[in-house]
Amino acid sequence: MRTLARQVPGAIGTVNFARRVANNPEWFFSPRRWHSAYRMRRFRNLHRGKRAFVIGNGPSLNQMDLSLLKDEITFGANRIYLLFPRAGFSTTYLSCVNPTVTEQFGAEMGAQPMPKFFGWACRDHVPFTPDTVLLAPPSRRPHFSTGPTHTLWEGATVTFVAMQLAFYMGISEVILIGVDHNFVDKGAANEKITAETDDANHFDPNYWGKGVKWNLPDLETSEIAYGFARAYFQANGRRIVDATVGGKLTVFEKVDYTSLF
Repeated sequence: MRTLARQVPGAIGTVNFARRVANNPEWFFSPRRWHSAYRMRRFRNLHRGKRAFVIGNGPSLNQMDLSLLKDEITFGANRIYLLFPRAGFSTTYLSCVNPTVTEQFGAEMGAQPMPKFFGWACRDHVPFTPDTVLLAPPSRRPHFSTGPTHTLWEGATVTFVAMQLAFYMGISEVILIGVDHNFVDKGAANEKITAETDDANHFDPNYWGKGVKWNLPDLETSEIAYGFARAYFQANGRRIVDATVGGKLTVFEKVDYTSLF
């Protein structure tokens, strides 16, 4: 076990990998885990030195000309595919780490045509197709991972996961859009609720529409995670900026979306 712990890279600080194997042997010995680690290699530094847009799913997307992103590298999440017909393009990548989402929409997400990255907890709700990568089980230790199939802190938001994927792929500049960081529905962080009305928190009223189960956001933990991402990008000569229209997030430098094109 000590040998394994020394061999596995992927995060700031020392990862007690042997203990994680002992605590979750299904993950370590699963063929899906090893296939995922192998598949992940082809993405390492694939986009070295390029920029990418990490797209949140906030209603501010409805105020933007998304057609400008057609030829950009884009990271989408969860039910972003509801936007594809209107935007005129599909995102380059899709990710989801919330099993509440995949329990309900895993088949839809698995049918999307781009490479997909799912959290380990989602593994039984999505098809393990050749373009699917299962990420490591969520760590309790806050950190920024540079090897998301070996260790991963989810930071209470799939947007943070997308930032870690972008870094792994060599992206030098991440531009956030649609990360409104503001929700109409209030309650305890991560509480699972069932929507009783149309969705006012996302770009489409059917996103978490009436009858859909979803988890309330943990904005405080998300901000901590974003701080990790900002610091790690800066320490490596890269940057993250926020082009969200009217967003409430204050962690990143703000830029005007239209000025980027």
